[in-house]
Amino acid sequence: MRMSSLFVPTLKENPQEAEIASHSLMLRAGMIRQLSSGVYIFLPLGLRTLNKITKIVKEEMDRAGGQELLLPALHPGELWKETGRWEIYGPELIRLKDRRDRDFCLGPTHEEVITDLARREIRSYRQLPLLLYQIQTKFRDEIRPRFGVMRAREFIMKDLYSFDRDFEGLRVSYEKMYNAYCRVFSRCGLSYKIVLAESGVIGGEVSHEFLIPADSGEEKFLVCPACDFGTTQEEAKCPNCGDSLEEKRGIEVGHIFQLGTKYSESMKAYFVDKDGEEKPLIMGCYGIGIGRTMAAAIEACHDEKGIQWPLSISPYEVVIIPVNWRKAEQRKAAEEIYQELKKRDFEVVIDDREFSAGYKFSEADLIGFPLQVIVGEKMSQEGKIEIKIRQNNERWETKKEEVLTLLLKLKEELAPKV
Repeated sequence: MRMSSLFVPTLKENPQEAEIASHSLMLRAGMIRQLSSGVYIFLPLGLRTLNKITKIVKEEMDRAGGQELLLPALHPGELWKETGRWEIYGPELIRLKDRRDRDFCLGPTHEEVITDLARREIRSYRQLPLLLYQIQTKFRDEIRPRFGVMRAREFIMKDLYSFDRDFEGLRVSYEKMYNAYCRVFSRCGLSYKIVLAESGVIGGEVSHEFLIPADSGEEKFLVCPACDFGTTQEEAKCPNCGDSLEEKRGIEVGHIFQLGTKYSESMKAYFVDKDGEEKPLIMGCYGIGIGRTMAAAIEACHDEKGIQWPLSISPYEVVIIPVNWRKAEQRKAAEEIYQELKKRDFEVVIDDREFSAGYKFSEADLIGFPLQVIVGEKMSQEGKIEIKIRQNNERWETKKEEVLTLLLKLKEELAPKV
């Protein structure tokens, strides 16, 4: 891709409405634009990162035995009334009526809809266990949308639902998802913390949150430095070793729940076991905020110049910056490197604009391309190209014909270790 053609409306100044780094940098780097309060447009760069996170999530859900489907965003009100959540969920539930005066809502979560599907289609224990997931737009009428896509009224989420014969089966499904979530966030290049959590309006006896530690995080959690135990509950002692807990802050990016029979009992979702007895389905649910993960990555990976994307979720892997596009030798060398990298399946951008070198460097740092290939005067004088790693600002010099070899090496080193 050429920067001259790429739709990246960057901003020099910090937007006044941005309260945290990720919101400011997503706006400044031309990744999102606000349509209305809590509702955002993802521009090309932002969507590329969103799609990369989505791809990682899908691969790990499939690897764990999940099957993808797509549930409606528009839910009949009677399903929510069956579980009692029509009243319990409160004003965050966006309610509406159709022309026949029937109640509907825009789904903030899909337990009712998936349970309705299960009670109509699952008849026998032979159909279990079953893991079904989707990546879908959700809606919550937040009382105060804030922090950009971190707390929005419309957002993209992966939700998986497990159906088992018994609680031992649920334990197995829960462990599969627990491990799959670890792989997801590791593959995204993120450090994370897993803590025991309250189940809230979703319900169930056991739940864990996956948090990205960040000073700007809304979630307070307690962690034991000795045994790595973590919880969101206000416990004075660590149950594993008795040591004191330290309070930290983080951003919730994933939450998993052992629902048990909360929804299957209220909605009469039963199956027939091997003895011919009718029993309620044992359920679990597991969510990952796709846009939230993107924002949390920026909160965890940025400096005063801009974003420092992990390689696996960066919009592009490499940017080639000819210092002076008007100079034929620099332009020729940059184009040759660009074409070679494309042939080797690098995700690469060439900055072919006739802007100052300082402007190009600033934008490259702001957007956060993990690898910067700088073609400048040293190319003309010594035949050397400079390569910069955005994550740590380390710089390398190499001959033009060795650029590909060095980039392959650096790409391997920057790839997340899972």
